[in-house]
Amino acid sequence: MKKSILISLLVTTTFFIVGCQESTKKKTESSPNKETKELSILEKIANANGYENWKDVNKITYTFNVDRDSSHFQRTWHWSPKEEKVTLISSKDTINYHTSQKDSTLTKTDQAFINDKYWLLFPFQLVWDKGFDYTVKEEINSPLHKEILTEISISYNNEDGYTPGDMYKIYINKDYMIKEWSFHPQGAEKAALVNTWEDYESQKGIKFAKMHQDSTGSFKLYFTNVSIQ
Repeated sequence: MKKSILISLLVTTTFFIVGCQESTKKKTESSPNKETKELSILEKIANANGYENWKDVNKITYTFNVDRDSSHFQRTWHWSPKEEKVTLISSKDTINYHTSQKDSTLTKTDQAFINDKYWLLFPFQLVWDKGFDYTVKEEINSPLHKEILTEISISYNNEDGYTPGDMYKIYINKDYMIKEWSFHPQGAEKAALVNTWEDYESQKGIKFAKMHQDSTGSFKLYFTNVSIQ
């Protein structure tokens, strides 16, 4: 799937973060008996969040929420990844479609789906996607809590997806769990958004952060009614 990252808050408080695709760097080493593969740091992040259990997931249901000051926005998704079926339930409408058979009339719905899926399952997107380069820096002060973490800068290409050319940075701890991230539209030096990854939960071996908020707490993006089957 061609995707890229976009984070923008519209006047209706709708957030869109549209995923990009990634080319994971891999190394292999040979031994006399077998060939082994050294996992990339992106694969380690995915595995730390339960990627090996993804094959057993049949359906995910969740409500995506955004609070900004006094405003609130939400929408609910039912996603059956093996069948490529998606249902959006919002205050205005209910929309059903197949991710492999969408047309131009479903572009906004698909953008919203990708956005919300990225916030929920971003560690898996790091191995699902293609179309970005990444660099790693160790022992970096995180932007919000000033923790000593590993920083991974992700730069998307200028060709793929809805919003090509964006960059963001994730900050992981020694257990390869994301603690913070920042978004840099079109590779800008200054981040447009910096927020936490916290309140982790695990279902069917899949780990996900339920809460993301900025330094002031006036912006909160969070998940409720999450069910992984």
